[in-house]
Amino acid sequence: MGKLKAIGSHLATLKPTVGFLQQQPKGETATRLAYAPWRKWYSTERWRKLRQSIFERDGYTCQWPGCGRVEGNTSRLVADHKRKHNGSPALFWDENNVQTLCKPCHDGPKQRAEQGAAGF
Repeated sequence: MGKLKAIGSHLATLKPTVGFLQQQPKGETATRLAYAPWRKWYSTERWRKLRQSIFERDGYTCQWPGCGRVEGNTSRLVADHKRKHNGSPALFWDENNVQTLCKPCHDGPKQRAEQGAAGF
């Protein structure tokens, strides 16, 4: 047992021999932000103003073909990019590339259409 006590006192003085690895982001949101920094644009005042102006322009009405749902509660609406921007500021901020969709249309047929176009 004498040797174990002696080791304990030397552990604090050992220098690390392996470099520190960059810590990976924790959680889905952190991972998405780390690999797609443009996602931060969604939390800016500029985006909130653009989103609101799109809802007003579209009369709070879903633009998905055949829907036309009018929704006064903006938490049930999505300011959707017609064409994927993939981090392109020109496409992201282009008001002609943004449309109002109700959440069911955005999360359903719009996502299926995008995934089908991507070959999933």
